Amino acid sequence: MKIDDLTIGETKQLAALFGKETETVIHPMLGERCLVRTYSAGVHIGDVVWINPQNAMECKLDNALRLWKWDGGALSLSAVAQTGIGKGSRLNATGQVMLTNAIEYIPTTESAEKSYVAFIEK
Repeated sequence: MKIDDLTIGETKQLAALFGKETETVIHPMLGERCLVRTYSAGVHIGDVVWINPQNAMECKLDNALRLWKWDGGALSLSAVAQTGIGKGSRLNATGQVMLTNAIEYIPTTESAEKSYVAFIEK
């Protein structure tokens, strides 16, 4: 049998054998307030309003902040998301931002969010 001799029905059966069923998966961080670390755009904090369903490394944040520098005892970004930041930290409001190369989404806590407000540069 040659591939050129296949009927349309046979090609559909063949495609079904090798094809994958596609299912829309909702990212668990969609709708959350998160700290997002990227490869090249730094660290942002915001409301995750969109994550590309084909590539979770692309996302959109509303009410976003860019974290330039953090201090106050937090040694890792996980700690920044959980406990917040302190004196010596630098943030600025960016409003809405589209990010590529997002490699980490960390939900923030209410107490951490309160600490960010004190260090937003105008």
